[in-house]
Amino acid sequence: MKAWCALVLVVISGLALAADAPADIVRRTSDQLFELIDANRAAYQAEPARLQGEVRRYLLPHVDTQYSARLVLGQHGRGLDDEKVQAFARALSDLLVRRYADGLLEFKSRDQVQILPDQGGNTERMTRVRTKVRLESGSEAAVDYVFRRQDGTWRVFDVIVEGISYVATFRTQIGEEIRRDGFDRVLTRLESGELQIKEAEHDQAA
Repeated sequence: MKAWCALVLVVISGLALAADAPADIVRRTSDQLFELIDANRAAYQAEPARLQGEVRRYLLPHVDTQYSARLVLGQHGRGLDDEKVQAFARALSDLLVRRYADGLLEFKSRDQVQILPDQGGNTERMTRVRTKVRLESGSEAAVDYVFRRQDGTWRVFDVIVEGISYVATFRTQIGEEIRRDGFDRVLTRLESGELQIKEAEHDQAA
């Protein structure tokens, strides 16, 4: 499974209200997503760029791209001006959009996603929504979405697939690149699509 496409099941809809609880956003937007794919699957398969445009239009307003970028940069973001961080966030978002769009069509039915009961431990500022995704192989993968609330709006900033955080995975790999080549060179490669981040291995998600 493409780990990155799973996040789209949560947030690919401009109709979600900011005041909604994260679990409600997951539930409604998952349904809306499958309706979108069912109606346009052939067109998206023929024109991947069209699906990327839709993902960008509906996904990014519900993702805290700046916060995610800061987390991915970690210590390498210290001392960077806001303009460079914003450029990095845009480049990172472009990469994620392409991956989401590529993996999105792998989902055939809304029955493949099950929202699990809240296990507690959430706060007014941070919430984790747990789901279970049934793969085409018949196996299942745990996919958790971490939301952050700021100015009354809930936004996703991390997705955790089988216990592995995409933020942590990107931070490790991009950190190695920055240490070797420097931030500016890594940003250029990321913006051009030359730099590709490997997905972490999962026992159940291949």
